[in-house]
Amino acid sequence: MSKNAKIAAGSVAVGLILLIWLPWWVAFLIAVGVPVVAYLALDPSQRRRVRRVARKEIGR
Repeated sequence: MSKNAKIAAGSVAVGLILLIWLPWWVAFLIAVGVPVVAYLALDPSQRRRVRRVARKEIGR
């Protein structure tokens, strides 16, 4: 199993546990908030690189 597949499987497992253990809106805030905080923690040059890579993957 690739590294990305392991991360995805772990994320799904954690998400399901959070949905069972916490109210749905708290689990939603965590699922949306963690990537947003991680993106905002990057410096501007790293954010540009992330946007550039994302555009290439989309096919622009």
